[in-house]
Amino acid sequence: MLEYIEKINSVVSNFIWGVPAMICILGVGIFLTVRTRFFQVRKFPKAIKSTVGKIFDKKEAKDGTMSPFQAVCTALAGTVGTGNIAGVAGALALGGPGAVFWMWCSAFLGMCTKFAEVTLAVHFREKNSNGEHIGGPMYYIKNGLGKKWTWLAVMYAVFGVLTVFGTGNATQVNTIVASIDSALSSFNIIGEGQTEKINLVIGILIAALVSLVLLGGIKRIGQVTEKLVPFMAVIYILLGIGVIILNINRVPGVFSSIITGAFTPRAVTGGAVGSAFLCLKKGVSRGIFSNEAGLGTGSIAHACADTDDAVDQGMFGIFEVFMDTIVICTLTALVILCSDTGVVYGQAAGAELTISGFTATYGSWVTIFTAVSLCCFAFSTIIGWGLYGSRCIEFVFGDKSVRPFLVIYSFVAIVGATMDLGLLWDIAETFNGMMAIPNLIALFLLSGVVVKLVKEKKK
Repeated sequence: MLEYIEKINSVVSNFIWGVPAMICILGVGIFLTVRTRFFQVRKFPKAIKSTVGKIFDKKEAKDGTMSPFQAVCTALAGTVGTGNIAGVAGALALGGPGAVFWMWCSAFLGMCTKFAEVTLAVHFREKNSNGEHIGGPMYYIKNGLGKKWTWLAVMYAVFGVLTVFGTGNATQVNTIVASIDSALSSFNIIGEGQTEKINLVIGILIAALVSLVLLGGIKRIGQVTEKLVPFMAVIYILLGIGVIILNINRVPGVFSSIITGAFTPRAVTGGAVGSAFLCLKKGVSRGIFSNEAGLGTGSIAHACADTDDAVDQGMFGIFEVFMDTIVICTLTALVILCSDTGVVYGQAAGAELTISGFTATYGSWVTIFTAVSLCCFAFSTIIGWGLYGSRCIEFVFGDKSVRPFLVIYSFVAIVGATMDLGLLWDIAETFNGMMAIPNLIALFLLSGVVVKLVKEKKK
């Protein structure tokens, strides 16, 4: 049965992430960048200043909303997860070091794409029966393009519901159990035959915690993410910088392999990765898996923000992609490559490769800290995507469907704790691509609205 699913997924994935997809994703990013006159470059200092400044703004949000900082933390909770850790490791192993270069390129364009998504989400958002702000691609498609495009909004929402179970939940839990198992095994606390039972217990515990947070509503989600996201990011960044400093002599060679490998991967991987397109594909797809620029998911969280300025909130989109991909994904890649952990190119890899990069530098004791950090990353992503899924299903079936969905979503954590990593990532990657299609169409058609809002902001 699994082989049959894998074959079907492979066919769909190859089509979704083939040449047309690369053209659409990168093309829309280039199109928005040109139409906004390189907004992410011109306004980058302002974006960092205005977003970082609001981190210290502790103003209480109105009922049914989050503070702008809570909104960006929730969005970052969805993006800063296993895509930064297991996803980058997988991209390096299957696409070679050059995949990192294509991640940077997708992030550069993605900053403008994410800005457009967030701006449109706040501009076209609505209020539901509970008085909460609701928005995202399905709402800016419906309200921005008109009723005749409702089918596209429904398509996005349906793909969104299907995507959250894999991308937002199962793959994240898989990373949590992998990190915990690695930490326990390094100290000989558990044997090989005990991992299945422990993983099941972990899955049940995660399911309980997820339901506790998500069923508490938008306020509780914001309160959890604004504390969890900064904490986990600081720990991970400090550990990553430490690896780079301790292996500083290898840094020039690593950057050389990234640039060379982007165009001639065979020369860097010893022939294991011979296709430059495969390198580009893995870099772009895993980059999008991480920062979600083009998927539109992060804009769902930003639409909950207690703000009336769509462009100002859009600045957080630039900051979000920068932090996620340029900072954290790059750190992960450098940890793996600088530590000389021995990447087996051409074979699937996950969080264990990143963990081995840390242990090769610090020793086995660091598995405790990496396990804590990885668990925080993954758990926060589960929370963020739980919000995304609830908004998508609410759009299709109404607000009465939200609570049953969240209960089911929570229990998926138990399934994710025991699934195969390779197939899990492949399916999640396929659904990501399917979700991007309706959103990219909407961004292209609504680009004029984004330009108009930017011009009005100057007045």
